[in-house]
Amino acid sequence: MNPTEAKIIANYLLADFEGEMQTTINVLAAAPDASLDYRPDGKSKTALGLLRHLALEDAWLLNSIADGAFTPPPDDSAACGIHNAADAGSRYKASVPAAVERVRGLPAEKLTETIDMFGMFQLPALGFLSITAKHSVHHRGQLTSYLRAMGGKVPSVYGPTADSQQV
Repeated sequence: MNPTEAKIIANYLLADFEGEMQTTINVLAAAPDASLDYRPDGKSKTALGLLRHLALEDAWLLNSIADGAFTPPPDDSAACGIHNAADAGSRYKASVPAAVERVRGLPAEKLTETIDMFGMFQLPALGFLSITAKHSVHHRGQLTSYLRAMGGKVPSVYGPTADSQQV
């Protein structure tokens, strides 16, 4: 793929990601703070863990693409300052749009350069952009599946839900 083609695809992927951002923010906000220790299985992340993961790693992945290198993932312990749904939403809104703009500003040639992710994956930057969108939607889906069991309501994602429909 040449750089011009990569830039066209990157612009499409970024616009698609931006279209998903408000849905992600709505899902973050729907997590009831009283149940953030909920997890469906001992191997699963807690709801708070998913809030932190989404709020921190979407920006980390995008910034790593913009930097052309991966640094260790952000600390998602209590030290990160995300203790509830509002914290997660605020962090997401403050960091993810700026990270999207950093990737959007990359020269076309940078999108075709290979980035090494800790020796596990070596892909062009554009490949990591595609993975970033999938990563975000995957973890948002996990959190969405927790909401009713936590006593929350599932917001509209790709159409109305039983909780979002007005009767």
